Amino acid sequence: MSGGLVALLDDVAALARIAAASVDDIAAGATKAGAKAAGVVIDDAAVTPQYVSDADPSRELPMIKRIFWGSLRNKLLVILPALLLISAFVPWLIPYILMLGGTYLCYEGAEKIWHKVRGHHEPEEEAPAVERGPGAEDKVIKGAITTDFILSCEIMVISMNEVADQSLWVRALILVVVAVLITVLVYGAVGLIVKMDDIGLHLTTKDSARSQRLGALLVRGMPAVLGAITIIGTVAMLWVGGHIMLQGAYDLGWHAPYDLVHLLEEPAAAVPGVGGLLGWLVNTACSAVLGLAWGLVVMLVVHPLLKVLPLGRSSRDGAHEEGDVRAALAGHHDAPRGAGSAAGPGPGPVADPREEGRTDRGPGRTGGDPA
Repeated sequence: MSGGLVALLDDVAALARIAAASVDDIAAGATKAGAKAAGVVIDDAAVTPQYVSDADPSRELPMIKRIFWGSLRNKLLVILPALLLISAFVPWLIPYILMLGGTYLCYEGAEKIWHKVRGHHEPEEEAPAVERGPGAEDKVIKGAITTDFILSCEIMVISMNEVADQSLWVRALILVVVAVLITVLVYGAVGLIVKMDDIGLHLTTKDSARSQRLGALLVRGMPAVLGAITIIGTVAMLWVGGHIMLQGAYDLGWHAPYDLVHLLEEPAAAVPGVGGLLGWLVNTACSAVLGLAWGLVVMLVVHPLLKVLPLGRSSRDGAHEEGDVRAALAGHHDAPRGAGSAAGPGPGPVADPREEGRTDRGPGRTGGDPA
């Protein structure tokens, strides 16, 4: 009897060790996969605030909550099962899907830089407001979830590729962890960003001069914070996208670009003390430059097609309608603030510092034609 109990305890201990090792594998895999997808995560955090930037402040967090659940549902119920099926039955497709995602990242990053250099402004940003209706918020949220779906696909594919050597169930658990943690991280940060100016505005009403200065700093500093996030996100997209294309080309048999980057990296990596950091910086810079070049090539092909294809025209029309909806949501709380402007000359109402903080919020994604 005692011998059987000891054997049972040994089995339990063995199972516990296996479970602990599996947990370690999952944690390590999730960390590795999440780090590789960091560029897309930063871009996601930079893009999302634009969808609620003009909404009534009382609706900002509820809208973010709905987008959060839509994003998590897409990752867990649509993207994850599809990727697991692909990895189980047609794993040879993964590199091509990854390169397709890398191409999209390069295209997005190059397009942002192109529009920044050209000083191009989207026509939908100046679209007239439509009459606010009950479905306005739903349309904005639908647009946000659609954009997030594309970003989520990129995140999950990159993550899947990083843990391709794991067993199927470990891959599934790692991707579940990545999906949940990244979604919580992104939308937690977005919620903090969109409410930061409200927190600052509240602090400006305090009696303490220190609180007022801090509040004014928060309100006036948010456009700069969002601008910095957008720049970092753009560079990260080009870096990650370019590196995916480098590695993908190498795996498919074209070694020249990959070998050239490593040839440039070797002298920097040989510097004593800081060689590892310098080598990584050189590799990252080369990947970003390659990503920009490839993105510009793709952009020159895609933009003429968008002018003639029905899909391109409908996409621009949908973006125009979304601009109208956002303007309509803004009218819910902006109209009373500007009511004094129509009363003629004389001192108007004191400007709400939040409006200055919102003016440049949400640079967002760029689209449309380069011309």
